[in-house]
Amino acid sequence: MNVAKRLFRLAPAIRSTVSPNFVALRCLSTPPVTSVPSQIQDNVLSTIELDKLYKRVELEMRGIDPAVLLSYSWFCVAAASHLGIEVTKNWALRKAEKERHTLLRCVHIYKKHKVQYEIRTYFRFIHLQRLTGSTCDTYLEYIQRNLPEGCALKVTKIECQKIPDHITPPIAE
Repeated sequence: MNVAKRLFRLAPAIRSTVSPNFVALRCLSTPPVTSVPSQIQDNVLSTIELDKLYKRVELEMRGIDPAVLLSYSWFCVAAASHLGIEVTKNWALRKAEKERHTLLRCVHIYKKHKVQYEIRTYFRFIHLQRLTGSTCDTYLEYIQRNLPEGCALKVTKIECQKIPDHITPPIAE
């Protein structure tokens, strides 16, 4: 496959780095561009950045209202399915995390008269697998913009990376 066809299939950001006199589009009446000057080819290949690959993206949602949290998790799963993202796990903890605070009604006297306050935090988790960096950024921006009141979102990304050059496979004897 020649270089012109490979450049045409690459992202628009890479096509914009090519000089303006280079035409990567093909009209119906003219033959396709078959040769690219070597200077342009070297410039394009040196500026190519590969997209990141994520093995798994974990979403942790916290909220004070379980119904709102459930609705938001449905929204996140529906948005993932529209973008073609594979959702592997979607679950919630059985019990809420409770934080209790005991205070005196009157600071000075009446030690017997205390008030107890409780804060419940509900959790939901979603695991997404095999994402590219651009798809992940688009998806996360969309769901973060639609985050409801009283909810928090924590994102953990597990990125696939190339094995470093100093690590070599074992030699079989």
